[in-house]
Amino acid sequence: MSGRARLTLAAYGATLTASIALLPLVRPATWIFTAAILLGLQSAVGTATRRVPLARPLTIAAQAVLTLLVLTVVFVREQAVLGVLPGPEAFAAFGTLFEAGVTDVGTYATPAPNTPGIRLLLVTGVAVIGLLVDALAVTFRNAAPAGLPLLALYSVAAGLAGGGAGAWAFLLAATGYLVLLLAEGRDRLSAWGRVFGGAQRSARPGSAIGEGGPTFAPTRTGWRIGAVVLVIALVLPRALPGLDGGIFGGNGGGEGSGGKGGTISAVNPLVSLQNDLRQPEDREVLRYRTNLTDTSGHYLRLVALDQFDGTAWKSSVRPIQDVPEELPWPDGLAQDVRVTEVTTNFVASPQYEQKWLPMPYPASKVSIPGGWRYEPAGRMLVGDNGQTTRGARYSVTSLAVQPTGEQLAAAPAAPDKLRREYTRVPATLPPEVRSTALEVTRGARNDYERAVKLQKWFTEDGGFRYSVKVDSGTGVGAITRFLKDKEGFCVHFSFSMAAMARSLGIPARVAVGFMPGTPQADGSVSVGIRDAHAWPELYFEGAGWTRFEPTPSRGSAPDWTREQSAGGAATPSAQPSTGASVQPSAVPSASESCTPQQKKLGECGQDQAAGGGASDGDGGFPWQPVLLGLGVLLVPALLLFPLLWRSRVRAGRLGPAGDPVTRVLAVWQEVNDTAWDHGVFPDESRTPRRTAARLAREGELPPDAADAVHRLARAVEEALYAPVPRPATGLTELAVVIRRGFDASASRGTRLRALLAPRSAARLSWAARERWAAVREAWRARARATARTLTRKPS
Repeated sequence: MSGRARLTLAAYGATLTASIALLPLVRPATWIFTAAILLGLQSAVGTATRRVPLARPLTIAAQAVLTLLVLTVVFVREQAVLGVLPGPEAFAAFGTLFEAGVTDVGTYATPAPNTPGIRLLLVTGVAVIGLLVDALAVTFRNAAPAGLPLLALYSVAAGLAGGGAGAWAFLLAATGYLVLLLAEGRDRLSAWGRVFGGAQRSARPGSAIGEGGPTFAPTRTGWRIGAVVLVIALVLPRALPGLDGGIFGGNGGGEGSGGKGGTISAVNPLVSLQNDLRQPEDREVLRYRTNLTDTSGHYLRLVALDQFDGTAWKSSVRPIQDVPEELPWPDGLAQDVRVTEVTTNFVASPQYEQKWLPMPYPASKVSIPGGWRYEPAGRMLVGDNGQTTRGARYSVTSLAVQPTGEQLAAAPAAPDKLRREYTRVPATLPPEVRSTALEVTRGARNDYERAVKLQKWFTEDGGFRYSVKVDSGTGVGAITRFLKDKEGFCVHFSFSMAAMARSLGIPARVAVGFMPGTPQADGSVSVGIRDAHAWPELYFEGAGWTRFEPTPSRGSAPDWTREQSAGGAATPSAQPSTGASVQPSAVPSASESCTPQQKKLGECGQDQAAGGGASDGDGGFPWQPVLLGLGVLLVPALLLFPLLWRSRVRAGRLGPAGDPVTRVLAVWQEVNDTAWDHGVFPDESRTPRRTAARLAREGELPPDAADAVHRLARAVEEALYAPVPRPATGLTELAVVIRRGFDASASRGTRLRALLAPRSAARLSWAARERWAAVREAWRARARATARTLTRKPS
């Protein structure tokens, strides 16, 4: 195979291995097959045009045209001219698909569904990266800069995967890049001639040195440098505290693991909220028990979004600290407001993975093991150094704050600092937002009445409709569109009410978490993925941050915003209610009366513990366990393959079959391969006698093994040069003695390497290469014969 062909295959493999990091982002990941075929066609066109040869820019242009044609056939065939050529309609269809893909990316959490738009984005992105890598590494013969687009591809995957795409993805991408560099290095070395000092490819004794051997020293040096670089990239960031997690990152938000101080920058959880609400089957994420007799207002809060920059609502960068034994008294909560202490015990699904801890607001005490940190401004707990809610069991003591309407109406003004921060609106906020708020709240005498009027306008008087099919934009444009179209889901209602409240001077923020869930027959409460919710919190001095519910048909309006309070106070005791276990059940149970149709419609309790990912479908083939089982079987098989192959070859060489000459030469080759496995590289230019002396000397063989190798060498000379060779006996015994001699003089690491990763396994690749060359030559001969037949003139 030519050097340029090796470079082409290496560039193809490097791009494909780097794109594997994108697999966890979309389910199912069938797009990778389309991308792999497109990359193969790109490489084939590049190879053909470079053979012509064409100018380098023309080669790249040909590959780009081929890429466009393939994308046209795969994605917009119906709009293309003759089903292949892209015309104006095809480009318009591409634009529509790209726009839909961008929308889907902003709508769904990972793993996102494999929509046509997302599939187009992925395949096109991988194809562009593949074109860049092929152009740099093969067309321009400079593989080092090709690492930049590969790094960009991996970085995008790592960023979308939440800080890291996993060690396996990084190792695959790094290996692909190293192979590309080694292929280029070998190609450059071959331009200077053959490099001596390695073993020969030929399996025949006595073959000349110049018959072609791999450049062992440069290859070994390249692999060693690559291995050292990988180790440094993986280990050094872990060893230095300032680098916090290294290449793969972590989900933790603090500095260090439990030290004082640090900051946390919240990841906006709203990207996944609409995806959760769209799930075809409700899956349980939490189960809890509480001493609260009415859980309709027992909202579970994850994070507070307190910054609105005109583009999105997000959480501020705040200082964090260790979780205190007792959380401080809530800001702004006066002693004359009715407060009841509530105890809730939680168990999270093993598949529910979230860095924010769901808990009632405001919590006064949290008991949870693991690396959790406390953010005082939002009274939130966040996982540190990769800590998540997966399978967490914890207990929360919280305060059920129950202000009256009179107390809220009489609330004094909020402190100036808090008011300035939480009434800030962007300059881009359209004036109609404030004018609408003023119109809705006309006649209100105080901030409390304005808040109640806003809530009632959204839930009753404004004509709004609840729908999760609306795009979940969070900027000023989305708010304006929502107020005009009057259709959206909890994100739109909460963001719009918070923005309108701020425009009226009422401190406001948005909370994201879960609605109270569904009570179960065993006394526990089950919280499903479709209970995900967002709601506004408005600040009133004396009551603190107070929940409102503007989303119609979702949740429950708080008592202080309704004409008559619903019952539901906590029991006087702070202990969980009697007759039910204090600890929630670790295994969610399905209602026995739930029919399959109700499950499909999500009208019954959750039937299994699952996380917030996409639904796995209804009764489909269990591909994930099957693939996992195959992987478990395949990895040991690959690791043990050199050992099994070497044992099989040894048994064949030392067997009794064959004529005397062939058997002597087979045993001699086995001894040379045994020496090679132990670090004594073969040199087939030497005579058998000199080879025996070299093996005894460099292998530091004991006397019996040295004598055996000399005896075997004499038998080889007789088999090769005697007119009538005599049958040799005891060859197998001699080979066994020699092998034991190498084992006795070698270190434990050398013996282990010779057993599990024998160097002589390189003969496999040599044999495969020779077979491929023979097949290729046979096809060329057949093609030449066919061409002669076709061009032969008839007689």
